[in-house]
Amino acid sequence: MNELIRKFREKLESGQCVYGPFMKTTDPMFAEIAGLCGFDFAILDMEHGPGTFERQQDNIRAASMAGALPVIRVPELDENAVGTALDIGAAGVQIPQVCTAEQAGRAVEYARFYPQGMRGVCRFVRAAGYSTVERGAYFRQANEALVIVQLEGTEAVRNLDGILETDGIDVLFIGPYDLSQSLRVPGETGSSAVVEKMKEIIRRAKARGKVVGTFVDSLPMLRLWRDAGVQYLSYSVDAGIFASACQALVAEMHRK
Repeated sequence: MNELIRKFREKLESGQCVYGPFMKTTDPMFAEIAGLCGFDFAILDMEHGPGTFERQQDNIRAASMAGALPVIRVPELDENAVGTALDIGAAGVQIPQVCTAEQAGRAVEYARFYPQGMRGVCRFVRAAGYSTVERGAYFRQANEALVIVQLEGTEAVRNLDGILETDGIDVLFIGPYDLSQSLRVPGETGSSAVVEKMKEIIRRAKARGKVVGTFVDSLPMLRLWRDAGVQYLSYSVDAGIFASACQALVAEMHRK
């Protein structure tokens, strides 16, 4: 897993983009397919998806074996949720609704062992090979996992300077849908209000050398944000990708 993390970090550090879908399904087949088809990562969604930590273990196995970095989006900024996601072997945690520097600091604290944080310690977990990994090596390797925080509203933008000053955050992920709601144009992620606010966040983050991510559900929007400097690009959702493919296929079948 750590080799997968290192390669992923090298891509970001060299300025390359990485791509991956959100995964709502709990069937590891979809996480495996994502890796086999060349996606760089898969976000196993526990905020808006039905998956349990027990089921996510198999998704982590499937994604990593197929070469996609398994990231768990936890339901909220919660110490136990972050710790459990990493204990079962996630290569990164993605934390929604981070609005302040204090919350960003807690995200890092929950995800990292001392001296970078104060994550709860247990060696008898999957991430430590159920205690088969030498303890010193485990604690060092565990601190390589990615910490991704989601900025999803105007409060986060107001507090952006403090968030940018927080050490230990690997990716600042802009949530365009929640941002659109906070700007009073719910769902209109292509509106000028949302686009300009996102460009502001990207500009300020890149000036501090930070990696920025976002969600897109169309290729034109992917190209827009890639050209703007976004590197961690989540393209759509497994369910949505499947639905779009089915709709296109059915429409083609009915074409005279």
